[in-house]
Amino acid sequence: MRAITLALGLTLAAAPALAADPVEGDWLTQTGTGKVRIAPCPGKADRLCGSIFWLKNAADQKSTDVRNPDAALRSRPILGLPMLHGFKAAGPGRWTGGKIYDPQTGKTYDSKLSINPNGTLKVEGCVAVICQAQTWKRS
Repeated sequence: MRAITLALGLTLAAAPALAADPVEGDWLTQTGTGKVRIAPCPGKADRLCGSIFWLKNAADQKSTDVRNPDAALRSRPILGLPMLHGFKAAGPGRWTGGKIYDPQTGKTYDSKLSINPNGTLKVEGCVAVICQAQTWKRS
């Protein structure tokens, strides 16, 4: 029994770790004024979420979500704010079905994410079938 346990332990130790999707990681927004960390959503490992973890301007680091349509959320800080949520895998480096929140306008849009051939991240926000894209760089 001990040999089986040892063999099983060695087999598991030698198994490759699951590689993170190329969308995961830290990204500098197109404007260069903020960074967003994209990772599996808390409690939903099959979905991706992203939060603002860095802001360029010191004044912005103390700002709150004043344009949020939900008055109860207007006092939450922008730093740490969940900006992306609910993305489902659509293939390696491609995620769809998510939402992106724009704290500058207080609006939420349907969104999709994909890695460009040059390694940048294409972030699309959509209203109906009309989408606008930004390109984020790995931070």
